[in-house]
Amino acid sequence: METIESFSPEDTFEYGRQCGLMAEPGQVFCLCGDLGVGKTVFTQGFARGLGINEPVSSPTFTIVQIYEDGRMPFYHFDVYRISDPEEMYEVGFDDYIEGEGVCFIEWAGLIEELLPERRTEITISKDLTRGFDYRLITRREITA
Repeated sequence: METIESFSPEDTFEYGRQCGLMAEPGQVFCLCGDLGVGKTVFTQGFARGLGINEPVSSPTFTIVQIYEDGRMPFYHFDVYRISDPEEMYEVGFDDYIEGEGVCFIEWAGLIEELLPERRTEITISKDLTRGFDYRLITRREITA
């Protein structure tokens, strides 16, 4: 487990970028955290680390956004509006999970039963006693 302290959106972006630089095809990243903690900022940094320069935003209403202009495909899921995990099969979730790119899933806890046994979990949390922009980012490798 790795823990990083972020004191600004720029720090969060940079840590995301570093994670993207190290990402490999077939990896699945699950991003957890409350609304407003910086999941999108982290994701934008991650995409930049993959070499994606186009604007990245949460695909809240489309469930998945695909970016292919980086060093590998980037499949960005936002499952916040999923009412039944089975809906994920309608967007081809299993094809993306087993694809040649990297999957990034915001609100992954909502589809826990569909997640692969091997994944990376990133949790971002606030601590307002440490400042408005303070975030604690925890990275944990799940193997089964």
